[in-house]
Amino acid sequence: METLSPEGLRLDGRRWNELRRFTSRMSLLPDADGSSYIEHGNTKILCAVRGPREPLQRGTAHPEKAIITVDLSVPAFSTTDRKKRSRTDKRLQEWSTLIEDVFSDAVLVGLTPRSEISVSLQVLSQDGGMLADCVNAVTLAIVDAGIPIRNYICACTAGSYDNEPLLDLNNMEENDMAYCTVATQGATEDVALLQMETRLHLDKFESMLSVAIAGCGQIKEMMDETVRKTSKAYLDKLEEQKQ
Repeated sequence: METLSPEGLRLDGRRWNELRRFTSRMSLLPDADGSSYIEHGNTKILCAVRGPREPLQRGTAHPEKAIITVDLSVPAFSTTDRKKRSRTDKRLQEWSTLIEDVFSDAVLVGLTPRSEISVSLQVLSQDGGMLADCVNAVTLAIVDAGIPIRNYICACTAGSYDNEPLLDLNNMEENDMAYCTVATQGATEDVALLQMETRLHLDKFESMLSVAIAGCGQIKEMMDETVRKTSKAYLDKLEEQKQ
């Protein structure tokens, strides 16, 4: 079965530069300072942010800034092979560290020294773009928690198939080609994260990177709409309470 048909259509009917269906919500978990839910194709991520607060382990506090910790959980039911991945899984630890580093630069951690911002990510279903959607979910949850951040961190994937770049890969496409995960600061071309695990010729990489950055811009617009809708609903609720 061909990944790209002669008519230029992929297996799910999208063209090379089209995103999967993307929906997001905020303020879902009452016990968290900020929370978000992202559904991107068949990938579903739930995120909770707590803090800034006193670190659970006092010895980890930094005298000049807040520390960000990420706990990424991928239960067995989220995958088609029903394989459980423990928190000691090497890839999960690597992704957790990547997310911590990205948001340690994006969040104004210097405003709350000796504190901790705890991020909990739960992967409910995965069908490609898991790291990218974890980054997007953390962004929305941090905004929901009211934690100062320089800009949205928006992430998307892109691959290279038969010399053609493809935007926003599903799981089948990720297993069939070289691809990268890219995160940018808002709708700019400033890359905050770039992760790639396969070798690729530089000429193919440049076009793939450009497509991924363009996808990040589209994701940013949809995330921004979610933030605006959530904020408006909150303000409307305050107005009702005043009356």
